Amino acid sequence: MSPKQTGQRLGVHPAPQVPAYPASGRIMKGSVNLQPSLRARNRHSLNPGGGYWFWYLLPALLVYILFMAYPMLDSVRLSLYAGTTGTRQYVGLANYTRLFTDPVVSTRFWGAFKNTWVFFAYHMLVQNVLGMLFAVILTSRTMKGRKIYQTIIFIPCTIAVMVSGYLFRLLLNPQFAGPSLRAMGLSALVRPWLGDPRTALNVVSLVSVWQWVGIPTMMFVAGLQGVSEDLLEAADIEGCNAWQTFWHIKFPLILPVVGMIAILTFVSNFNAFDVVYAMTGPNGPPNYATDLIGSLFYRYGVAGEHPIGIPEPGVGAAISTSVFVMLLAGVLPTLRATQGRD
Repeated sequence: MSPKQTGQRLGVHPAPQVPAYPASGRIMKGSVNLQPSLRARNRHSLNPGGGYWFWYLLPALLVYILFMAYPMLDSVRLSLYAGTTGTRQYVGLANYTRLFTDPVVSTRFWGAFKNTWVFFAYHMLVQNVLGMLFAVILTSRTMKGRKIYQTIIFIPCTIAVMVSGYLFRLLLNPQFAGPSLRAMGLSALVRPWLGDPRTALNVVSLVSVWQWVGIPTMMFVAGLQGVSEDLLEAADIEGCNAWQTFWHIKFPLILPVVGMIAILTFVSNFNAFDVVYAMTGPNGPPNYATDLIGSLFYRYGVAGEHPIGIPEPGVGAAISTSVFVMLLAGVLPTLRATQGRD
């Protein structure tokens, strides 16, 4: 009996012959060509080189164009006109000339510009440094109850700015909080913090720092949690202390996060308005000591500058366009210096 017959009697059958596929992808002669069916099956699959991704971005792109790009370009156009709605006249660069040369307007603009830089410095040097310190502590291996502390730090971010600003305005009012402070022996703190030009901007900046320190803290926590444990263990083996580990290992690895937080701080502070409006008012009292670029734009472009009270949308648009150019000049070098590093 032949081996083939013996295998059939025992129920063992030879393996079916699989047709060979050459490099061209076609089945050899004598077999069924399955290439057209394979093409039909892959016709509707997601091709990495295709343009299907554009349809997913289209809704967000339309929203961005409608609510961001178009208003920005229209603001540039509006800055070339003077007058209110219905009586606008084309004046070219006259609004910019007035913004930088008019004794009253330029004084207000450069004063608000300086105050905005002070406001930004507080957030950059106090808020972000505290956020980094809190993040390092919260990501420490020996830290216990970190979830509770994270919640406590982030709670102020969930409070409306108008609410927190009004509450601090009451707490800093000598007539409202003075009796309680004197009863606790803190008479030195009873002073018109928001009524003194030397302290008003500092107090407003610190209140804003208190409210928003949770955001950079959480971003730094996320960045530090992404640092490889192997690198930290290697630093421990080499005998590095906590400062050396942070400065030479952790900080270089989270530098893109640091740059992104710096950009967000820069942009948000140059657009700040609500905290000043809630604590001191839209005119930036006392004597424009708390006047920021955002409140200046509000007065000229929306509400009207005191004492006239007539809005000048052209001047307001010139202010916003000038600030946009300044933001662009500050953001691009920061992105270049911090992003895209391995």
